[in-house]
Amino acid sequence: MPKNKKYDIKVRLWVEEAEGPFLGIGKIWLLENIGKTGSITNAAKEMKMAYRQAWQLVEEMNKRAESPLVEKLLGGKGGGGARLTEAGENAIQTFYELEKKVQDFAKKESINLKF
Repeated sequence: MPKNKKYDIKVRLWVEEAEGPFLGIGKIWLLENIGKTGSITNAAKEMKMAYRQAWQLVEEMNKRAESPLVEKLLGGKGGGGARLTEAGENAIQTFYELEKKVQDFAKKESINLKF
């Protein structure tokens, strides 16, 4: 039997509120893609996701957040689109900060893990 076996702790993070799961890595990627492409349609395409699903996720996040994370831009000569609000930018940053803290904790805890 091998001695000094090393174990790693893997953690998946999501944020919940009264109605259940609110924000996880998939929604963060959607927000990032909206920020990058300026469009829910193009963000959905980048993720190989149906527009309808992406739109529903955005609507749900906007309703459940303290303030909207994504703002629709009205169409016109250049067409419409979407952009992240300050709250949307903060949500991404906060999620990654939390994720790093949790992963750092898990890594620290796994150093002396024995079974």
